[in-house]
Amino acid sequence: MITILYSIGFVGNLIVPKTLDSDFDGSLINGILIDILLLGLFGIQHSLMARKSFKKWWTKIIPHPIERSTYVLMASLALLLLFWQWHSLGGIIWNIQNPIVSNIIYGIFALGWLVVLISTFMINHFDLFGLRQVYLYLRGQEYEYLGFRTPGFYKYVRHPIMLGFVIVFWATPTMTFSHLIFALGTTIYTLVGIKLEEVDMISIYGDLYQEYRQQVSMLIPIPRIKLIEEKAQE
Repeated sequence: MITILYSIGFVGNLIVPKTLDSDFDGSLINGILIDILLLGLFGIQHSLMARKSFKKWWTKIIPHPIERSTYVLMASLALLLLFWQWHSLGGIIWNIQNPIVSNIIYGIFALGWLVVLISTFMINHFDLFGLRQVYLYLRGQEYEYLGFRTPGFYKYVRHPIMLGFVIVFWATPTMTFSHLIFALGTTIYTLVGIKLEEVDMISIYGDLYQEYRQQVSMLIPIPRIKLIEEKAQE
C-alpha cells in the first residue's frame, strides 16, 4: 500500500520527496540510459515472476502460500528502486496552464487510479496481492482458486487495471521528457505484459478465455456482444 501511495505522488508530481520531474542533474544521456534500465528491470521482474514456468520452479524453493505475496513484495522493491534512482531529464513537451483544463486532467489522473483500485476489488483485492493465500494458510484452510469471472468493468474490457494505469501514465497537464519516457516505457510494457498474461490465461481456461477475447476488447471499452458469466461458472 505504501508503494502504491508513493506511486501516486511520484507519477503525479505530488507531495512526495522525489517525483518524475524532480532533481534534474543535467546529464541527459546518462539519465535516459538509467531510466530505461530501471523500467526494463521492473518489466523483467514483473513479467518473469508471473509466468507459470517460473512459478513452478519458484515454489520448489518457497511455500505455495507465500508465492503471490513474495511476487508483490519483489515488484514493490523494484518500484522503490525505480523511484529512488530515477533521473529527471528536464524539458517540456506540453504545458497546459489553463486552470480549468489542468484540473480536468488531474481529475482524469485521479479517475485512472480509482479504476485501478476498484478493478482489484472486483476480482478480490486480497487474493491479487497474496494476502488471502497467507490468511487461509495461517488458519489451516486449503486455498481454492477463485476461477474465471468477469465482474463489473471486466464485462467491457479484459484488463481494466491496466487501462487505469495507462490513463494514469498519460494524464498530466505538464508533459516533460522524463514523463514521456516513463509513459512510453510503461505503456509498451503494459501491452507486452498483457500478451504474455493472455497466453497463460488461454493455457488455463482454453476456449472459455478465447471466447472472452473475441467478445471483449483488451483496453478500450466497446459494447459487448453477449455475457459469458454463466459459462464461466459452469
